[in-house]
Amino acid sequence: MSDGKIYLRPLGFLYGPQAYAAIEDGLALPLAGGTIAFTSVELIEGAPKKSKAYMFSVPALSEAGDPDLRARLDLVIQPRSPFAGLDLSRPSLMGIVNVTPDSFSDGGLYDETEGAVAHAAELTKDGAAIVDIGGESTRPGSDTVAVDDELARVLPVLQGLKGTSAVISIDTRKAEVAKAAAKAGAKIFNDVSAFTYDPDSLQVAAETGLDVVLMHARGEPKTMQDNPTYDDVVLEVFDYLEARIETCVAAGIAPSRIAADPGLGFGKTLEHNLALFANVSLFHGLGVPLLIGASRKQFIRGFGQAADPKAREPGSYAAAIATASQGAQLFRVHDVAGARQALGVWRAAVYGSEK
Repeated sequence: MSDGKIYLRPLGFLYGPQAYAAIEDGLALPLAGGTIAFTSVELIEGAPKKSKAYMFSVPALSEAGDPDLRARLDLVIQPRSPFAGLDLSRPSLMGIVNVTPDSFSDGGLYDETEGAVAHAAELTKDGAAIVDIGGESTRPGSDTVAVDDELARVLPVLQGLKGTSAVISIDTRKAEVAKAAAKAGAKIFNDVSAFTYDPDSLQVAAETGLDVVLMHARGEPKTMQDNPTYDDVVLEVFDYLEARIETCVAAGIAPSRIAADPGLGFGKTLEHNLALFANVSLFHGLGVPLLIGASRKQFIRGFGQAADPKAREPGSYAAAIATASQGAQLFRVHDVAGARQALGVWRAAVYGSEK
């Protein structure tokens, strides 16, 4: 092999008792230290549009002495620390609360404080470990919201959620909003720009101690779906997220406080999204928990007549299962009860138990 950059995509997944037995026999390795094991990998070496791929079984991989390969493999298999206090040994759901008049799926339904607080309570009752409160739509074609307007939308909701059992996440690109949210009880800073929109966001994240979600997006929401192009969407998204993680760590944010989101639907075509779906396991090479936000997004419409976003729930459940089967730990969803049921049935099927 040459000295190009190395990526690893785990394959051949086993679950529960089968996974533990294969690991003990040296035939598999744990995926992110969890209850899923992998028996082989696709090793990709090089750069976008200039890469080569090789297949290795775990026993053959374990014998490799290349230090870069070993470093990447360690990131893939190491256990993930709790994120915002949440145990990641099984999927955790992040319920979406859009306090906006124009979000693509439920804009205007919960843009009043009382309705948003009630909706967050319902999502928590349905099984959301996290409620994600947002006051600015980032749907394709959306306009930026002024800081004062965003604060006026989200702060009363955050105040109304005092005492909730769910972890509170603030979905914002703005440092001032995140700082105020932290004072109001938020524990997660979920930024679709990965701290590239507001130059003060990185410092605020470091100073407040918020756990952070870094998402990949190509361009601004207003124009991000205007013919997005990539040489290799999977490797380019990986490289972007890896660079943003390194920036956060350099700023004093520990890796245990970081989760990564490949940004499905944000500056991607249907083909780009499908490529990311097929390669979710490769992103474990970032060494942090993975959050998937596919719920009700436009690309799901490509698989059926679902002009109404609410009609995309079956596709949303399928997306959650497809990515959970590759070890993703966190799922941002609109229908918490439905996603919980879908993932529960999947777990019962592959683990032999709903536990």
